[in-house]
Amino acid sequence: MKSRPDLLSKDAPKGVEVFQLTEETIPSCHLYMEAQIFAPDSKRFVLHRSAHAHGSDKSDPEHRYLLCDLEDNGALAPLTEETGATAPSVTPDGAMMYYFVNETAVNAGRLTLKRVKLDGTGRETVTVVDGPPAGVSAQPSHIYPLSTISSDGKRMALSAFFGDGETKAAPYGLMVFDLESGAVKVVLTGSTWCNMHPQYCRSTEPEAAHDILVQENHGCEYTKDGGVTRLVGGDGADIHLIRDDGSNFRNLPWGRDGNEFCQGHQCWRGVSRLAITSTSERDSGHAELIQGEAAPFDGHIGINTPGGKRNDLSRVFPKPAFHHFATDMAGKRFITDARIGDTWLLYTAQFGPEPGDPLQNWQYILDSRTDFRKKGVHIHPFLSPDGSKGFFNSDESGILQAYMVTGI
Repeated sequence: MKSRPDLLSKDAPKGVEVFQLTEETIPSCHLYMEAQIFAPDSKRFVLHRSAHAHGSDKSDPEHRYLLCDLEDNGALAPLTEETGATAPSVTPDGAMMYYFVNETAVNAGRLTLKRVKLDGTGRETVTVVDGPPAGVSAQPSHIYPLSTISSDGKRMALSAFFGDGETKAAPYGLMVFDLESGAVKVVLTGSTWCNMHPQYCRSTEPEAAHDILVQENHGCEYTKDGGVTRLVGGDGADIHLIRDDGSNFRNLPWGRDGNEFCQGHQCWRGVSRLAITSTSERDSGHAELIQGEAAPFDGHIGINTPGGKRNDLSRVFPKPAFHHFATDMAGKRFITDARIGDTWLLYTAQFGPEPGDPLQNWQYILDSRTDFRKKGVHIHPFLSPDGSKGFFNSDESGILQAYMVTGI
């Protein structure tokens, strides 16, 4: 890794350093910030080469997932070599990485779940999906680039399209894999689940360990073969919680009132049962950070859900402009981008001692020098599990690369 002090803001706190982790002529970047890709020691994590900020091309033979060892000066070692490798998750104990090999076509081909130890040894196939899983009548395709693994390491979830290429409004759905038996079942289906962002709750409490945060895109439009042509309609998306057996469907109190709209990124606050989303406000134009707690489903009414608890974390800013963010595992530290002008800025903050407090101790770290209009190069910041290091993408060199901030 290469030190990059030239990227730091003059206002950055003393002791903060920036490092460039990748520098090939092939674009490299971090996985989407909600991905579970860190070992719990905060010393090893997964990134990928020949990729963009929202995933990779399943037909690209150059695409690889790489282990980055921060104790060994950021040394990179390949964890995959298969064309079509996608949607990795590192186990909660940091022992291995599960991932999929996508060789699917609409209602055809196969999807293979594999695992490999983080030292690159012990690769094995867990299961192969080459027919319709339980709960649907077609094979999976349009495999979502993000998987999620339960906090006990026993289950994994992944979303996909389940159409036959001929049926209009065929469903998207959520598959849950039993990592011990290899069994798979689809627990949620419908025409509004094209961009699900599934995220297991990271709490180790027995019941919470079965909860998955999901995004529902009302008004999305797509072709018979699953190609999305419109991501969301005028009423916007809403966010729900579902148990991984398909039961206990709940609401998060965000959006859907004609003024507040969920932007599409949300995550858990560490290992708690609190979640955070970014919203856009029609009347003010602000992009706010709202913490919420799930309440029983009472229709797709978002912010007006009875019993829904909310906390505006960004209320200390007169003109908040936040979009992508993450927390540490303790739920005490926070990192986010802010879209200012034509670029993405990087900020850190801390949660207050009380549940209703706003974020505090804000620090401006740097200008990523990345044009916000380039969808494939969003900086997508996130933290190591211990919160001591931050990570982001930038194409400031002319090629998308992965970066790290320490001393925060």
